[in-house]
Amino acid sequence: MATVDQGAERRARLAAARLYLVCAGYPDAGVLPDLLRGAVAGGVDVVQLREKQLGDDELAAVANACRALCERLGVLLIVNDRPLVAREVGADGVHVGQDDMPVAEVRELVGPDMLIGLSTHAPEEIDAVDPAVVDYIGVGPIHETPTKEGRPAVGLELIRYATAHAPVPFFAIGGLSAENLDEALDAGAERVCVLRAIADAEDPETAAAAIRARLDPRAPERPRAPER
Repeated sequence: MATVDQGAERRARLAAARLYLVCAGYPDAGVLPDLLRGAVAGGVDVVQLREKQLGDDELAAVANACRALCERLGVLLIVNDRPLVAREVGADGVHVGQDDMPVAEVRELVGPDMLIGLSTHAPEEIDAVDPAVVDYIGVGPIHETPTKEGRPAVGLELIRYATAHAPVPFFAIGGLSAENLDEALDAGAERVCVLRAIADAEDPETAAAAIRARLDPRAPERPRAPER
């Protein structure tokens, strides 16, 4: 029987992904299922769990619950900043910032099959990305956002730079919503990452669908994960 190349499968799904949701401020895993079900029904492809205030054991408990749900929903699960937790719970990937553990060290910890994402905020950071180590990058914040307090907005010009120079898929991030998304797409973005626009919405499914409706005319239909 043929074996599944897990790394190749994850990277194929990442390449086709268009809408990425960051979940932050949910230390109680019981709050997440309704949000995730609605968001995925509306068109989210990738979910990142970002809980910087939790210890590793607490984060692992939340991540385990999220992983099981994301598997059933057929979306990728990324854990922010904690490669060991991501590996322990069997997440699809880990995302790190410029000031976190170096990506080469992250790759040594998580092995070849896990996705690694990296935040970038300037052209030189995009230029420094090694596609042999990093699978995707976040580009932003495009607009000022309270989730990145103290970090100035980079504007649309960095999207244009990433469109021309990024060696891996990139997700535009930072204050994006259905209302201002078109200008980011016109600058060259094909993938976007949001937090408040979906997570804080009264109806996450409707909010995700509104963003997806602007992405879909510019992208092929996304493949779903295989049945488990």
